[in-house]
Amino acid sequence: MKKHLNTLFVTTQGAYLAKEGETVVVRVEGEARLQVPVHTLGGIVCFGNVSVSPYLMGFCSERDVGISFLSEHGRFLAKVQGSVSGNVLLRREQYRKADNRDFSACMARSVLIGKIANTRTVLQRALRDHGDKIAAEAVKRSVLRLSQCLEAIEKTKDLDTLRGLEGDAARIYFSVFDHLIVTQKEAFTFQDRNRRPPLDNVNCLLSFIYTLVMHDVRSALETVGIDPAVGFLHRDRPGRPGCALDLMEEFRPFIADRLALSLINLKKVDENDFRKSEAGAVTMSDDARKTLLVSYQERKREEILHPYTGEKMTVGLLYHMQALLLARHLRGELDGYPPFIWK
Repeated sequence: MKKHLNTLFVTTQGAYLAKEGETVVVRVEGEARLQVPVHTLGGIVCFGNVSVSPYLMGFCSERDVGISFLSEHGRFLAKVQGSVSGNVLLRREQYRKADNRDFSACMARSVLIGKIANTRTVLQRALRDHGDKIAAEAVKRSVLRLSQCLEAIEKTKDLDTLRGLEGDAARIYFSVFDHLIVTQKEAFTFQDRNRRPPLDNVNCLLSFIYTLVMHDVRSALETVGIDPAVGFLHRDRPGRPGCALDLMEEFRPFIADRLALSLINLKKVDENDFRKSEAGAVTMSDDARKTLLVSYQERKREEILHPYTGEKMTVGLLYHMQALLLARHLRGELDGYPPFIWK
């Protein structure tokens, strides 16, 4: 099993990353603030005005450490990656199967089963932990309706119908998401999912965490040799990592949504951490981003028993495990893709 590797997030504006021996050095105004051995890193993510030396880029490329550049508020800009890893035969098989509509529908069904089962579990956990603080009856009705969506998806073989059922499930889930917020209700009210730009504090949190999950899922796919651009549920579109979007669906509720709720309900962020522009876009403060990034890394270090393999691993390794299972399915070693289903 691959060793759990951390992601280095650099948010300090004006920071400069350089190579020093076998380490990555982060300098701010000429002063070294952090020095990390490269073998402990799985990736580097730079937010905003952060520079990287060409020597470090080349060094990281040789060591399979991807460097991603995002805007200060988390919008993906570019990625520096070394030569493509993995077996070309695996990618050719991926491309062939992505063109097969029946195979794509089967893959989409597996992905959606994982996603919707995990959204249902998020609601069930809220009922268990905060049943006396939330609109329990409304949440219970949504749990029942999500179960009905799962039954419909398991019987559906048409790709477009599956997408329609996904939309229905998302509306059901997010219609009660506001009930899961049990503190700071005035500052954190959720009405619906919006993005590009996010228009409220909750959506700002969700969008930022989804970006982090996307980075890690994309890196996991590239590590095992799968092309992150060619998906099954999410079809080809220039600039869109369709396969990474497919694989991250099952992680959205389990990792991203739960993390956003924890940050709010445990008061690790508050209304002072967000600001709204004249155009209505909501952004986070530097301190809030750092708090979120630390919490995300801590969540990735938690241990869990994988529901399919029965192997004990950290949450951060789930991305890599699911990418491996997908590769095995594409090669014909598994009859189907087993999504991650949180229990």
